Amino acid sequence: MSRPRRPWTRSFGASSGHEHLRRSQLSGSRDRIPAIGRAVRPQALGHHCGRFLPAPCTRRQLLRQAGCGFGAVAAASLLAHDAARAGAGGVTGIHHPPRATSVIFLYMDGGVSQVDSFDPKPRLDRDAGKDPRSLFKVDATQFNNVGTVLPSPWKFHPYGGSGIPVSDLFPHIGSVVDELAVIRSMTSEFPEHTNANYFLHTGSGLQGRPSMGAWTTYGLGSENDELPGYIVLNGGLIPPGGLDNFTNGFLPATYQGSVIKPTTAGLANVRPREQSPELQMAKLDLARRLDRGFADRLATAGAGPDALESAIANQELAYRMQTQVPGLLDLAQETAATKRAYGVESDYAPTRIFGTECLLARRMVERGVRFVELTCTGVGADRWDQHGNLKVGHENNARAVDQPIAALLRDLRARGLLDSTLVVWTGEFGRTPFAQGSDGRDHNPQAFSMWLAGGGVKGGTVVGATDDYGYRVVEKKFMIHDLHATMLHLLGIDHTRLTFRFSGRDMRLTDVHGHVIREIVS
Repeated sequence: MSRPRRPWTRSFGASSGHEHLRRSQLSGSRDRIPAIGRAVRPQALGHHCGRFLPAPCTRRQLLRQAGCGFGAVAAASLLAHDAARAGAGGVTGIHHPPRATSVIFLYMDGGVSQVDSFDPKPRLDRDAGKDPRSLFKVDATQFNNVGTVLPSPWKFHPYGGSGIPVSDLFPHIGSVVDELAVIRSMTSEFPEHTNANYFLHTGSGLQGRPSMGAWTTYGLGSENDELPGYIVLNGGLIPPGGLDNFTNGFLPATYQGSVIKPTTAGLANVRPREQSPELQMAKLDLARRLDRGFADRLATAGAGPDALESAIANQELAYRMQTQVPGLLDLAQETAATKRAYGVESDYAPTRIFGTECLLARRMVERGVRFVELTCTGVGADRWDQHGNLKVGHENNARAVDQPIAALLRDLRARGLLDSTLVVWTGEFGRTPFAQGSDGRDHNPQAFSMWLAGGGVKGGTVVGATDDYGYRVVEKKFMIHDLHATMLHLLGIDHTRLTFRFSGRDMRLTDVHGHVIREIVS
């Protein structure tokens, strides 16, 4: 006689023994549990009455229906605060002690030239004006307008106790070079801005994957109930690829980046328009009751309410932000000396804007925001993407960011925040050592320079090397997946274990790639 089949139940532990961080393995208000008798044949087991739930129920519904609803009362009290801090059911555990608890990502949109910033190449001076194809293999470029070897218009000088050479573009950053770990051997898989931006931000060159900021807040949550865990400070230039660079992708919508402008208003509707707090609360309570009822009906019907639940959570966060954002954006609380150091009062408008971004980023990590990204500001020409007029374009962009970034690092250090804040500076790719036309540089994904500073980073170090022309990596080649793995490692997360079940597989920021760059970890 064959044995009766056991009722089906879902396992919330990893059957393979691996402790992957998956929302399906964690408790949360939206995790679904199998209904009683869901996968059981009632006739075979004698359940002729048919009194079993016909569809899965949520944990909230189970608590409400079981034990006269007292479970829901207790759970609401115990979980409300944690849910607010960690977002909508996010992972709150970490795999090892973190070296940093927050990230400031300084995005240099367009691609800074490595041979004009942090990777000096004297050979360019010796071979200036020569056809590069007579010196090395030249690959196809974005525009295939290959000119002659172009030496850097700027001189390099050693800075700090480490003696790391930095070009005249960045004298202020050079003055804090002992805080930096410079990587000269980063590479990208894409030579075009949009796909390279997606790759840098999401680990995939295709549109729609979660950004690194979304993954970070999914893994760690937020330390502040009244502010988003992931904020993008929009200096005026949203990069090619648009807002999908900051998307939550297939993660719940609560983890998408919140875009704020570095102005006194910051974002729309941040100040209540109702005549009294009581009127505003009445409106919000009505909307909350309607949304919750609709979410419960969706759950009863077997539909996944994640999008609606995320919308509810975002509305509740927006209400709490009204009490915090105006004060956060009010720089009147800062001293005149601090604002001067950041360039907030500079005669050059782009420096004022980016200086404000940097100062706000410091104020945000002080308040527990987990991930802050800064975008570039307009300088009257193109961003760092100088296909022509290299000298003017790079100088204008450097003038906008050099002083504010150095001030940010000094300020974080002075306030005891740099050891817990990971600062990352990079573009999406580098530029060619030969000219595009006569005075520009084309895209070069085969080698570029970037740097990290702060929590867990070994300052005053240089890792990796390129050839004599700065064209290709010849030592310690790294890719964007390695950068992401390193950032997560410094935040206390094993990048191979931070996963989310989607489309039949456990997805992660680094896909199936990535290694921690140990050479820069202190």
